[in-house]
Amino acid sequence: MRSSNPVFSRRGFSRDNGYAGFNAAPQAGAAAAGANPYAQGTANPYATNPYAQPDTQYGAPQAPVRSGAMTIDDVVTRTAMTLGTVVLTAALSWALLPVDEANLGKSYGIGIGAALVAFVLAMVQSFKRKASPAVILAYAAFEGVFLGVISSAVSTYISPGTVMQAVMGTMCVFAGVLIAYKMRWIRVTRRFYGFVMAAAMGFVLLMMVNLLFSVFGGGDGLGFRSGGLGILFGVIGIILGACFLALDFKQVEDGVNFGAPREEAWLAAFGLTLTLVWIYLEMLRLLSILNGDD
Repeated sequence: MRSSNPVFSRRGFSRDNGYAGFNAAPQAGAAAAGANPYAQGTANPYATNPYAQPDTQYGAPQAPVRSGAMTIDDVVTRTAMTLGTVVLTAALSWALLPVDEANLGKSYGIGIGAALVAFVLAMVQSFKRKASPAVILAYAAFEGVFLGVISSAVSTYISPGTVMQAVMGTMCVFAGVLIAYKMRWIRVTRRFYGFVMAAAMGFVLLMMVNLLFSVFGGGDGLGFRSGGLGILFGVIGIILGACFLALDFKQVEDGVNFGAPREEAWLAAFGLTLTLVWIYLEMLRLLSILNGDD
């Protein structure tokens, strides 16, 4: 299964033929053993695990080399570093790039420029075959600049408490999805993945159409970003972000269980950061509409 997050679909975090795991369909024995290459009765662990090492002497696959394998602690550490960079640069841009009347154009220009650079860096990393910590941290830094400017503008012109509400809301969504995933209230299946991807593509297409109408027609385009429709689409965007988190958790879990190399933890951190930024922006926009109507 391919993740909703493009960084997971580039390497061993995904599989084209199967509901969970990696890039080869499991053998019958593996399926009977729960697709676990370490379980008894697995016919061919190398068929389900791309990190298993073939035995060069006898030609039979061996269990993956466990030294240097990715762990949950690795993912947590890299994610903390990446998100910490986002928060730090956001705080600096908030303090150094004021959005008052005298500096509004300059601050907005820098923020939009940072967003474009962050987008390019995200695409570069998404299509690289290996994780690049420098590219990932650079993406986080420029993304933080953009978020700092946008958050400062919302706090200045809409409501000072909106940004903190968005941060708390994002944290609650993350914690809620993590608990639901760990308790198996959310089960990531092929049907779940297909539904999320179809909904996400429809959502993005509608937002692009709305953007085109707003650019060429003026105003708010088709009204998907304000009023009642704006609230509805804000809620949908947050729900999609929560679904992306569930897919990301599944991919990280598979990577740990199958002994992915430790450097893959940077990809996990990058993917989780992308999803959390999505949720924060949708939360910020939704709260801006609600607080702006007060």
